[in-house]
Amino acid sequence: MSRRPSPGLVQAAFILVAVVLACAALRDAHAGTYKWTDDKGVVHYADKMPADAVNRANVQLDAQGMALKKTDAAPTLDQLRAKADDVDKQRQTARERQDSERRDRALLSSYTREDDIELARTRALATVDGQLQSARIYSAQLTRRQQELLEKKIAGGSKGVAPAVERELESIDSELAKTNETMALRKKEAVAIAARYDGDKQRWRELQQVAAAAAAHERAAQERERLGLVPAAQVGGPVPSMAPAGVGR
Repeated sequence: MSRRPSPGLVQAAFILVAVVLACAALRDAHAGTYKWTDDKGVVHYADKMPADAVNRANVQLDAQGMALKKTDAAPTLDQLRAKADDVDKQRQTARERQDSERRDRALLSSYTREDDIELARTRALATVDGQLQSARIYSAQLTRRQQELLEKKIAGGSKGVAPAVERELESIDSELAKTNETMALRKKEAVAIAARYDGDKQRWRELQQVAAAAAAHERAAQERERLGLVPAAQVGGPVPSMAPAGVGR
């Protein structure tokens, strides 16, 4: 005569079966399926991403086809280079802005009046003009000496002149070339100086206008606040900001 299993054993068996089924369901839910699209627009499904498609955008699906995880495509080399270029441009823009702000501060601290800029311009041009005048005088002296030696050479006729005369003529030619080059550089320098100070003068005017507008805005805000009309922070909108640097600075 066989013995019937005890109620406790039956209950334990039911619990074991439930645990096994739950683990299987959990495993199936997390096994997942990957979905991606190739270059031709064909959609693929697989239990894992193939080696030649690991960098593609894909979606991991559960057993019911619901999205578990979405992965964007890895950036291409061209995209990485473009992003790096953008970063470089942003850094360059920031450096240029900092340089412009630094020049503005230096300009405001260097000159209190527009006439001061004009005076500095005149002095700088006078220095260059003095150098240019000295070069002109030296060139004239060399030219006169060159004429004297050439006349002596002509007077010598077929007999010629001493070797020292020929060497001096060669030296004068070289010095004249250098002096003419120096004068050309000084003329360009004078043009650049004039343009720079003209740009400084224009920028100084712009900065003074911005400062005057900001001061007027502040006075108006304080007056309205004093009268109890409106808090100072709400008067007239934002305080005028500094204008961008002008061309030629």
